[in-house]
Amino acid sequence: MTVDDAHGGTAGPTRGGGRSGERSGERGGVPPPRSTSRDLERYAGLFASRTRVMRSSAMRDLMAVTERPEVISLAGGLPDTSTFPPETFAAMAQRVAAESCARALQYGPTEGLADTKVCIAEVMAAEGMSVDGDDLIVTTGGQQVLDLVTKTLIDPGDVVVAEAPTYPGAVPVFSSYQADVVQIDVDDRGMRVDLLDEALDRLEREGRRPKFVYTVPSFQNPAGVTMSLERRHRLVEIARRRELLVLEDNPYGLLRYEGSAEPTLRSLDGGLYVMYLGTFSKILSPGIRLGWVAAPPPVLEKINLGKQAADLCTSTLSQLMVRAYFEEADWRQYVDSLTEIYRARRDTMLDALAEFFPAEAEWTRPAGGLFIWVTLPDFIDTTDLLARALRDNVAFVPGEAAYLDGRGRSSMRLNFSGSNEDAVREGVRRIGKVVSEQVALYGTLTGTRPHATRVPEPRRHTPAPREASTPSR
Repeated sequence: MTVDDAHGGTAGPTRGGGRSGERSGERGGVPPPRSTSRDLERYAGLFASRTRVMRSSAMRDLMAVTERPEVISLAGGLPDTSTFPPETFAAMAQRVAAESCARALQYGPTEGLADTKVCIAEVMAAEGMSVDGDDLIVTTGGQQVLDLVTKTLIDPGDVVVAEAPTYPGAVPVFSSYQADVVQIDVDDRGMRVDLLDEALDRLEREGRRPKFVYTVPSFQNPAGVTMSLERRHRLVEIARRRELLVLEDNPYGLLRYEGSAEPTLRSLDGGLYVMYLGTFSKILSPGIRLGWVAAPPPVLEKINLGKQAADLCTSTLSQLMVRAYFEEADWRQYVDSLTEIYRARRDTMLDALAEFFPAEAEWTRPAGGLFIWVTLPDFIDTTDLLARALRDNVAFVPGEAAYLDGRGRSSMRLNFSGSNEDAVREGVRRIGKVVSEQVALYGTLTGTRPHATRVPEPRRHTPAPREASTPSR
């Protein structure tokens, strides 16, 4: 029996008078068949060339698995939406329905509602930035900003500079627009801007001037590190000297657990070369799907045209819900409560790593954000390790998802915000067990044990200094 026979027919039109709706699973609640190799061959000539380099997001692929209730997911960058007061949500919805129902159900301007921009300006002011509403576009989440900026600036083969590792969700965006991505290493003080300057010199000699630099300077996704003030100043200086655009992605800046805040790149630059990406996903709700971009006017104008073509406008309902939230509740107080919850979960994860991971592992100590980056001995492939971990009902993001050149195979990203403290501890224990088994197997096969990079630590986490996110030794 062929695959098509097993599904009751091919994906194409049926023959002999059969009802195609029944055969393709459109009736009776039966899902349609998955694509077969024959299906792919049939449609292969229709796909644009750029689809050949499109990559699925590692987080999206893991979502289906981690939806299972028995799986502890330390994979996705999920905020804990269960902390949001349901009575506040009900009041928001009631207010929108009572005061702005017709408006909420209607199209809006592509660049976003003025009411929403006032809320955005308030959030940006909390991080030391001033912005005019005309310098903002409200988007369908922060991810759309990445897509629109790349679509606006990148032709196939153009160079984008990103961190190594970089936000895994940026990888499929850059790939889909066929960008040539040059990745610059990070350390405990963020992007190595000295290496960036060297890379820019080399690219200039090769006649390959980058279109923009992409960075997550505060509590970086995935490494959790924060760019030092000195490097921020130097990056802005490089951008001005070379007339180079920088995309500053700042979803976690308000989620600080210790130390004092560094100024944003945009506040240092004044908006001349820095494009700023913000989002409500981490400080309110990812389900509301609301982000924004602030950029120099000529760039913003082109981004606005790209958004018109993409989706006409961002959900008016979502925008009015955000406005109602700012009127009904103290958003800063809610962020403060999230900070307390996530700080405790971070500490729990750091304690669990010290207790359950072998001495050959090391990790970052983030002063904020949602992630810890773990580096294992290079004989461990974390993509293979994930398959073993899933058998123990625990998930993480393999480090390779944060690179475009195959690096990161012995690293992993762990999220501590989306699970309670008990689940965080148990999830780390399960992963640590699988890692320890791999280390022991290596020793059995080779007769040696890899060099331990970390000395034993006390279980209780001691806050790191201001330049937090230093590797654990």
